[in-house]
Amino acid sequence: MAWIGKVGGGILGLLVGGPPGAIIGAALGHQFDRGAGQGEGLRGLGYNAGDADIWSAADRQRLFFETTFYGLGALAKADGRVSEQELDSARTVMANMRLPPAAVRRAMDCFTLGKGQDFPLQEHIARLRQACRSQPQLLQTFLEIQIDFLLGKAAISTGERALLLQMARTLGVSMLSLTHLEAALRARHAFRQQRTTSTPQQTLGGAYRALDIEPGASDAEVKKAYRRLMNQHHPDKQAARGLPEDMLETAKERTHEIRAAYELIREHRGMR
Repeated sequence: MAWIGKVGGGILGLLVGGPPGAIIGAALGHQFDRGAGQGEGLRGLGYNAGDADIWSAADRQRLFFETTFYGLGALAKADGRVSEQELDSARTVMANMRLPPAAVRRAMDCFTLGKGQDFPLQEHIARLRQACRSQPQLLQTFLEIQIDFLLGKAAISTGERALLLQMARTLGVSMLSLTHLEAALRARHAFRQQRTTSTPQQTLGGAYRALDIEPGASDAEVKKAYRRLMNQHHPDKQAARGLPEDMLETAKERTHEIRAAYELIREHRGMR
């Protein structure tokens, strides 16, 4: 369906930037559709779904770590220059992960390589998809970290948006899935801020959005959403999937926010 990208891009652009954003988003989505329709992406990057799974756990963790920071470097340079705000956003991502000094140096080395003009980012992302094909949740986690980096800035540029879409396409993630993922992360970011700055009613609304459910959801639906998100993000689950140990703090922070949203809803409803 060659219209999926345009629809998803238009929806995301409308949510982020209003009618002008919808136009830009639809245009980027059209490029996403063209690439998908022409069979670009993995086949042109040496990816073969029939290849044997030759990746050890250590190799997979190394590849995930390095590709994550290659991606952040490429996003930082996507609009032509790396600003101080983008460097601050990258440092914030690393600080939130609580990386040890050696891992920070390694991350910064990868970040620097990723922002190189001729760096083959999509080849590395294609290898990541191959290495994690039995653990698709890791690919979602990779995209979440890239989106978190972008949400740490005042605005996402057209070049950054286009590169994010290209990353998703190489990973085999649909435009609509990417749109939904970004909306969910924006909701969790907003809930994090509302917990300290907003009224109880505003915070409660943010909690529902953080769990990706409507206020009219039944108690059973609230519990189901909570369990689904905890299964996706719990550190033990992520460690078993192969998330590098140095990056597990990200999973801990995610589960903390999910649990806080659930507890607020549960207390408001008097759920057991």
